[in-house]
Amino acid sequence: MYEQIARNKRVTFLLIFGFAVLIALVTAAVAVLFDAGAYAVPIAVIVAIAMAWGSYWWSDKVALSVARARPADGPEFQRLHNLVEGLCIAAGLPKPRVYYIVDPAPNAFATGRNPKHAAIAVTTGLLERMNRVELEGVLAHELAHIKNYDILLQTIAVTAVGSVVLISDFALRFMFFGGRRRGSNNDAGGIVGLIIMLVAVVFLIFAPIAAKIMQMSMSRRREYLADASGVLLTRYPPGLISALEKLRDDKAVVNHAPRATEQMWIESPLNEKKDHRGSWLDRAFSTHPPLEDRIAALKEM
Repeated sequence: MYEQIARNKRVTFLLIFGFAVLIALVTAAVAVLFDAGAYAVPIAVIVAIAMAWGSYWWSDKVALSVARARPADGPEFQRLHNLVEGLCIAAGLPKPRVYYIVDPAPNAFATGRNPKHAAIAVTTGLLERMNRVELEGVLAHELAHIKNYDILLQTIAVTAVGSVVLISDFALRFMFFGGRRRGSNNDAGGIVGLIIMLVAVVFLIFAPIAAKIMQMSMSRRREYLADASGVLLTRYPPGLISALEKLRDDKAVVNHAPRATEQMWIESPLNEKKDHRGSWLDRAFSTHPPLEDRIAALKEM
């Protein structure tokens, strides 16, 4: 377990570097399209550093804001706080901030940059549908993500993928609908410039795909590990098994869950992924293992 946590930390910083490089390349491509000239490289470096720094410090706030999460402060959330506190004592973790999301779909996610700066958010649908042991199983799964340092990796990926998509989309739309690159195509320099511009356009088209592939490179084994770690924490596999079965059978989708945040949730919140059988393409590009496989793995414990 400790070896896996150390590996997660190493992979996290490698992924931060990889996303920073990708954002720098995307920014450089935009600068080329708008003829920033010698300023392209410093602009790209500054944007990449700013994005990487911002992702580390504020990505959890962005994720909670996008999901429209609210602090779970009322007395109606006392059971939720009691379960989180008990599990944190058992796991030796500081208690994370607890949020709720007004949404009928049962789901939950954890976010943050480390166990001392973490948060758990659950939907009202989860609170309504899960009994005590099932809710405990879900919370233990999310606390396992915190303890295993999966949360930083997931949250930074959300911010970075979103940034790449937004920058690429803005640049392409601006170029095709009125934006023009200065410079002439009447000489050899102009031809070289045109080739560079075409390369930049192709890169901007495929950059979001590259970002998504990097996001999916974070092995789905993290979900299996979080399931196993959560069960070790509760000492009661049937609780999480029953919770996953309810998630499998429920077809409701989370209203405020952009595609970039898919990997953060305990199961995919997207509409097209609610058919848990899915096509081979869905399985190949899914951020989560099929719930049936996760349930089967837990039943073998």
